[in-house]
Amino acid sequence: MNTEIKVKNLNSTADLVLEDRLHKSLYSNPEIFDEELDKIFNNTWVWVAHESEVPESGSYKTASIGRQPVIVVRDRKNNIHVMLNRCRHRGATVCEGKTGKTKAFTCPYHGWGYGLDGSLRALPKPEEYENILDKAEFGLVKVRSESYNGMVFATLKDDLESLDEHLGGAKKWIDLFVKQGGGYPLKTLGDHRFRFPGNWKIQLENTTDAYHFPIVHKSFIASVDEEAAEVFDFLDGEGYVEDLGNGHSVMVMIPELVDLEENLDEPIPERYADLAKSLADEGHSDEEVRRLVRAVGGSGFNLNLFPNIACSMAFFRNLVPISANETEIHHIAIGGKGAPEAFNQKRMRLHEHFQGPMGFGTPDDGEAWERVQAGSIAGTDGWIMINRGLSKLSTSADGNVKGAVCSETGMRAAYQKYKKMMSVESGK
Repeated sequence: MNTEIKVKNLNSTADLVLEDRLHKSLYSNPEIFDEELDKIFNNTWVWVAHESEVPESGSYKTASIGRQPVIVVRDRKNNIHVMLNRCRHRGATVCEGKTGKTKAFTCPYHGWGYGLDGSLRALPKPEEYENILDKAEFGLVKVRSESYNGMVFATLKDDLESLDEHLGGAKKWIDLFVKQGGGYPLKTLGDHRFRFPGNWKIQLENTTDAYHFPIVHKSFIASVDEEAAEVFDFLDGEGYVEDLGNGHSVMVMIPELVDLEENLDEPIPERYADLAKSLADEGHSDEEVRRLVRAVGGSGFNLNLFPNIACSMAFFRNLVPISANETEIHHIAIGGKGAPEAFNQKRMRLHEHFQGPMGFGTPDDGEAWERVQAGSIAGTDGWIMINRGLSKLSTSADGNVKGAVCSETGMRAAYQKYKKMMSVESGK
């Protein structure tokens, strides 16, 4: 069945994005998808790792920038490198593991060996290359990378603005998000990966969409105690969505949990009473117990960083575009490095309850995303609405556009950045 939607009387993909709507062909057209990989993923900062995923010399993680496979690795001098996962001889990948530790990378095809810094160290029958190959010029291709507060980003574009400039107003929220370590450095605790039959932008939209929560996640709300259910009843609360610029946005659902180091003297919620007692019994001070208990449930906001990473309440969500109608999702649990075992165990149990493969949230979200993709191919014309809250915008304390928590302000922020990038002629 041909699922591509034909669009007439439109000059470019950018014309498919208006202020209050976008054309549904953006979800299903393979030519548009290829254009997105070129103009967006190959031309901006893409999240590839958290520094704790490569904790020591020789630690590595494989990732992707769009379709291009890369290796994130820490060398013997403790520097992190991002390199194309491609042997300089005949192009085979030199690393197939998801994560691990190694002393070097060796091509399985012809045995070319590379150091942790990507330099070409050895190759079989070197005499055959005498006077025709300089090893110094044939190391693994390094990709420009920069980090902010433990988050590692890479770009294929050498003349792109700095990561600091790219993140802009989102840096404030990253700083708040990493406080989930409860006074300890943030640390990844593992991940699970799955694919859904839908376009990557459907998931991008979801991160700052509070409107769906009481409907799609009804089973999750029914699974928690009354106190927790009240916390998640936020549609009529004081929350908001803020456009942070450059396609980034934040959705604040629980304002009192924005800064996890404030209000430590608040009563400990009953659902965390056992954890508090366990930590106290281990000899932690009352202040330490309160800081850990306040952090254990995560921040009260979702931060969307365009185009591929979300800091979503209590975990990282990394999206990897596979095709116009398939996306891979990495849900990465986080805790505290050196934090009490009881704290990290509680973080994992909460992660499993909602985000885990047998949890309540992920399967329901996946079903919704799949239905959006299926519905997008109905008919030969049509638009997706992103206009909710457009007539009731205000200005945030930081001078940004702001809407109610159930507004589509975050989606509009992402799509205006998308429109700007898709308007650029290829190769420029």
